[in-house]
Formats: sequence, C-alpha cells, structure tokens
Amino acid sequence: MDDFSYVGKYRYFLTFSTFDRRRYFESSDVVELVRGQILRATTEQQFSCIAYGYMPDHLHLLIEGVTDGADLRVCIKAAKQYSGYYFKQRHGQQLWQRYGYEHVLRSDIERATTLRYIIDNPVDSGLAKKPEEYPFLGSDCYSLDELIQQAAPRS
Repeated sequence: MDDFSYVGKYRYFLTFSTFDRRRYFESSDVVELVRGQILRATTEQQFSCIAYGYMPDHLHLLIEGVTDGADLRVCIKAAKQYSGYYFKQRHGQQLWQRYGYEHVLRSDIERATTLRYIIDNPVDSGLAKKPEEYPFLGSDCYSLDELIQQAAPRS
C-alpha cells in the first residue's frame, strides 16, 4: 500500500506498544497523562478519537480524519512525541516502542469489528468481567454505552 497517502477522511486502527512492553497503563494517573496528550495531537491534526483502550503494555486507538487535510503520519508522530515527552518528564523513562501498527478501515463493518475488538480486549485478557468494569476504555466523542451499541455483535 505504498501509494496510499494517509491524508484525508479515513478511519484507522492503531496500536502502540510501550517500551519493552512495560506495564505503564495500570494507573489512572499515567493513562490520563498520556490520554490528554493523545487527545491534544488528534485534535490538532484534525482527527476524532472514536475509541481507545489502554491495556497494561499497549494502546489501541480507532481514529478518523475529520478534514481532507488530516494526515495520519503527522498525527502519530505528534501523539507519540507529546505523550512520550510528558511521560518522560514525570517518570524519567521512555514510553513507546519505536514502531506501531496501523490499519486503514475501509468499511463500516471493519469499524464495528474493530470497536468490538477494542471493547472486548480487557475482558479477553482477564482484566475485567465485562467492558463496563474496565476503567481505561472510552472515546472522546461517545459514551462507552454508545460504543458498545456501535460495535459488532459478540461472536
């Protein structure tokens, strides 16, 4: 997919792993620090954060460009740079592994199945009995109940 520009009104599923898969996202203080900087970057770069799931050693995001100029590469760089900087200032450690995973979501079905994956991840990992019990799931535009309604049915 070398010819895809990653600029415009596209949806993406992103996964960022912590440095050496360290379990940084077990504290609400850390999650809120990082989430605030991710939100700053997505807002500045014209993306909407549809869903997030902070697992102990990685982060899942479902984001969507809201303008024709929304550039995923710039957004990822800003999100990791901002959050990594403030994390290091507070904790003295590197936050992110260098590379992450991104996938372009091409249909509403992919969006719904990706939402289901993010929502079910803490349950499938044994961190909660149901998604509503996990404190580090959410959205910057929807309630958790609305996300669950938009997700594909459980299989």
